Amino acid sequence: MTLTRPDTTDRLARALAAARPERVGIVSSIVGLSVDVRGLNGAIGDLVTIGGDADRPVVDAEVVATTGQGMRCMPLARLTGIRVGDPVRGSRTGYLVPTGRGLLGRVIDGLGRPIDGKGPLMVDQRVPLDHDSPSAMARSRIQSPLQLGVRVLDTLTTVGKGQRMGLFAGSGVGKSSLLSMVARGTDAEVSVIALVGERGREVREFLEDDLGEEGLAKSIVVVSTSDEPAMMRLRAAFVATRIAESFRDRGADVMLMMDSLTRVAMAQREIGLSAGEPPATRGYPPSTFSVLARLLERAGTDQVGSITGIYTVLVDGDDHNEPIADAARSILDGHVVLDRKLAVLGHFPAVDALASISRVASRVTSPEQAAVAGRLRAVLAARRAAQDLIDVGAYRRGTNPLVDAAVDYEADIAAFLRQSMDDHTPAAQAWQRLTALAGLLGGAS
Repeated sequence: MTLTRPDTTDRLARALAAARPERVGIVSSIVGLSVDVRGLNGAIGDLVTIGGDADRPVVDAEVVATTGQGMRCMPLARLTGIRVGDPVRGSRTGYLVPTGRGLLGRVIDGLGRPIDGKGPLMVDQRVPLDHDSPSAMARSRIQSPLQLGVRVLDTLTTVGKGQRMGLFAGSGVGKSSLLSMVARGTDAEVSVIALVGERGREVREFLEDDLGEEGLAKSIVVVSTSDEPAMMRLRAAFVATRIAESFRDRGADVMLMMDSLTRVAMAQREIGLSAGEPPATRGYPPSTFSVLARLLERAGTDQVGSITGIYTVLVDGDDHNEPIADAARSILDGHVVLDRKLAVLGHFPAVDALASISRVASRVTSPEQAAVAGRLRAVLAARRAAQDLIDVGAYRRGTNPLVDAAVDYEADIAAFLRQSMDDHTPAAQAWQRLTALAGLLGGAS
């Protein structure tokens, strides 16, 4: 019997692998955003390399559909210079995502590459992009609040550790600014911020003006601008989620903020339609809604640690019942509505407290806190119901004590609900201020 040394066996296996013929396919067609490939087999999610011969450009692409005639791929970079007949080499599994505390303070793209000019990433681990959502029975229950540093959110729509909230608003109402306040004011250990489909001009402004050095120091920012391919924009959302999951697996309480979930859905719409899916509601293919559910369910609690998700939803034409907003609201654990009318009046943050709700607030607040929050809500609701009468001077004082209190203490209520971007109010202080305000409104019952 002949014994073979282990190192000899390894060298032989590597030699056989190197000598194995390489399978090379070709580009058969390029239509719109997709590339069809013949002569090469691959699975959904595999990565292929297009071009590369005779000084031709090289473009990575991901397999999104397979048929008996070949594969359909979506590029991860621009297709400029790629033409029919270009070689498509090999296929390999997806990229590994960098994780670890070495990412804090860094800005990366949808492939996990640094784009902030601070040199290579100093990370201790890289993990696969795909990851299962926590089991429904393994998730720990949400039992404690998470400070956001914004008074109206910490008191009237209290967020729990592991909750998923949506910020619903039209364009230009202050979603990104509110996210930056949360990034600087939260007591979460780590913040992961995904800027998906943002205008390139706004990225640096957000980092330097809104987030600032203080916020960036404990944050990891993943950026994919609006001019990048749809696959890169979609991948950025999942890369940010995977980074947050890696910190949660280590027992950390993570804040995951994504701006915006609507642009993630738009990216999936481009991919789905290019892959041949039929358009459904407002042109969104069926896969869009399954991708949203898969993305959002990966946040939340696990056996250890938590991911508190805050996702902005850009409502189309200020219609809060459009398909993406409606689908997101059905999956999320609460929603915060930003009102354009408040923004026009200079009321910042432009949060419509009566239209906003946290589905776990009753579990993470005390009965005393719920009472004072309910008192302010009742006064705000009474004021809104009587607003037309007040505007025309037809309201008679004494008709409704709640309305009287709203008018008498209008300045105090506005001072509590409004907050400048540089004002980071601890949750305990916010509750103290609300309790004092509720004391002023105490005669209204």
